[in-house]
Amino acid sequence: MSAVVDRGQVDVPSLATEFAVSPATIRRDLEALQRQRLVCRTHGGAKIHAAFNDLPLSYKKARDLPEKQRIARHAMAFLEGARVIGTTGGTTVSQFIELLRDRDDLTVITNALNVATDLVGRPGPRVFVAGGEVRVSSQESVGHTAEAFVASCSIDVAFLGVDGVDAVAGCTNYDPAGARVNAVLARRARKRIVLADATKIGRVALAQVCRMAEVDVLITDCRASLAQLEPLRRQGTAIACV
Repeated sequence: MSAVVDRGQVDVPSLATEFAVSPATIRRDLEALQRQRLVCRTHGGAKIHAAFNDLPLSYKKARDLPEKQRIARHAMAFLEGARVIGTTGGTTVSQFIELLRDRDDLTVITNALNVATDLVGRPGPRVFVAGGEVRVSSQESVGHTAEAFVASCSIDVAFLGVDGVDAVAGCTNYDPAGARVNAVLARRARKRIVLADATKIGRVALAQVCRMAEVDVLITDCRASLAQLEPLRRQGTAIACV
């Protein structure tokens, strides 16, 4: 599925060679993905399904895990002085949330059900979660109700997970409805921290969350090149590579 997202369209022989499996195995896998409305079969291969919004969390969770964990640990430094933080969904943000389970000095505002579930039931942060329609792929609440709830909150620091980071397009997400909620979250925060592994740098998804000039700090991993990061720095964003 990651190969389909990266390339837009794939063919069975190439995937069979790349993954060292038989063409029959690849065809079965593509048929399974088609049943989930993630891909659309083509003659000899597959392309992204018309209804595709984003990779489900189950597909993304294990990807680039060491890098995401380093980013999450570094993000802890930006909690100093904060009492109320806001978070989106996303697998990198989820790694960050795991480090907050014992922080009973924090209040967390989020539209991500998985974030809220990870924190409730423990003597940790106070949690407020936005209601609305829940996106299956991201487990985030979207729509007017979610936007209105987030807009009513005052947030010290927002920790944003995004699908793409680009100097011109800014921070973007695949799902326009999710991007609108996340944009409100970003606007309600005094400081905005974007958590994005290097695979997101230079990628442009469908809908803008915020401009790079609105991002205070981008935390990424050391795989990102100077050529990729310098245009982002020129937008006024501080960058931490971990």
